[in-house]
Amino acid sequence: MWFWLSIITLICWSGSDLFSKIGCRDAKDKYSHLKMTIAVGVVMGLHAMYEIFIGKVPIDFNVILTYLPVSLLYIGSMMMGYWGLRYIELSISSPICNSSGALVAVATLIMVGFKGYSPLALAAVALVCVGAIGLGIVDYFEDEELRAERQKKSNYKYSKSLIALALPVAYCILDAAGTFADNRVLEVLNEDSANVAYELTFLFVGILCFIYVVLIKKQKLVPKMEAPKYVGAICETAGQFAYIYAIADTSHLAMSAPIISSYCAASVLWSRIFLKEKLSFKHYLMIVLIVAGIAIMGFLDM
Repeated sequence: MWFWLSIITLICWSGSDLFSKIGCRDAKDKYSHLKMTIAVGVVMGLHAMYEIFIGKVPIDFNVILTYLPVSLLYIGSMMMGYWGLRYIELSISSPICNSSGALVAVATLIMVGFKGYSPLALAAVALVCVGAIGLGIVDYFEDEELRAERQKKSNYKYSKSLIALALPVAYCILDAAGTFADNRVLEVLNEDSANVAYELTFLFVGILCFIYVVLIKKQKLVPKMEAPKYVGAICETAGQFAYIYAIADTSHLAMSAPIISSYCAASVLWSRIFLKEKLSFKHYLMIVLIVAGIAIMGFLDM
């Protein structure tokens, strides 16, 4: 089951990437990342209410407090990612951000050892990790003429800067730390309760952002501009729901983490189709490595 939950997470989060990029790419709106956080907070808050009052998921302050470090790591990483979307293309940002899963997989194998994993399983993990990391490297060292052509097609021009690269890297580090912490905390918390705790924390952060952006800074929330953010928020929430069950299977964390992290491959494809960001042969080669690794993991789980 962990495999299909990981795939669902991959699809939903790649959709979240796409719509979050559409909602945050306006460089003139310096509050776009906070508005995106508001949208995610609203959607997650509504889902939390459903889980509490309809799904009867048990939740109390102690659960929220226990899960709070994990929640803050994830929320912090996501806000960094949304901020970075103003300065960098999705096809570059997503692979860098989601190299965190590859870091988790390698670190897990180092900590617990390779015992219990067949050579084929280890090869599958290696394929996904190499593909996810390689995709970011290919994008970063891409020929400037190809980059210029891609930006011309998408009608958005970005220039390399320290902040453009630092924000996705910060996301990667915080998200990897969150995944490690998540896996440990879920050993003592019910998955449903933990997910509701995370969503309620995100709702609280979203309210704080609303107070700052709308009430203090007097910024208007234009429905036409905010709509993509809410579609992205719905995808994010659905992906989070599947994700928390996928990584709760501790015996397969070294395999589920790189599968989930490879949603950047789908994000790159969506950026090519919908945002007109052009890909090179090397991009597609890295995507093939990722898909091959996922297929092998799925076969081994049958």
